[in-house]
Amino acid sequence: MQPISQVEGSFTDVDARYVIVVGRFNHHVVDSLVEGAVDSLVRHGVDEDNIDIVHVPGAWELPLAVKRALRVVKPDAVIALGTVIRGGTPHFEYVAGGCNSALGALQLEFETPVANGVLTVNSIEQAIERAGTKAGNKGAEAAMAAMEMVSLMKRFGGQA
Repeated sequence: MQPISQVEGSFTDVDARYVIVVGRFNHHVVDSLVEGAVDSLVRHGVDEDNIDIVHVPGAWELPLAVKRALRVVKPDAVIALGTVIRGGTPHFEYVAGGCNSALGALQLEFETPVANGVLTVNSIEQAIERAGTKAGNKGAEAAMAAMEMVSLMKRFGGQA
């Protein structure tokens, strides 16, 4: 029996073109996510000239801007950042579900990593915790996922 080979990405071959698409709604939280993502990319050797940041009104608008970035800019990875906080109506489910589903579909359609750093939380306190306090910075984590996937895609050949 032949051994099973293992392939995974690393953080040593990550200099590539990244687009960060940011939903401005709840900007007091999202700004920290962006800072975490950019800091993580730069600390791992990504040239700041290879990082573009696109702002949209909110999480609902993220997929359209991500799609246009994938088509026009042709980055090696996209990092989607935003915050959707549950309220007293079903609006949360529609925005969060629609955004997440569309981002996943775009990743497959364009065969390009789309790291999902969109917080879907029950309260502003939870959002703040995930933007750099108790629960770490989910923007930085999304950037790490994007870099690992860029490295992995390079190993498979093709883009990145």
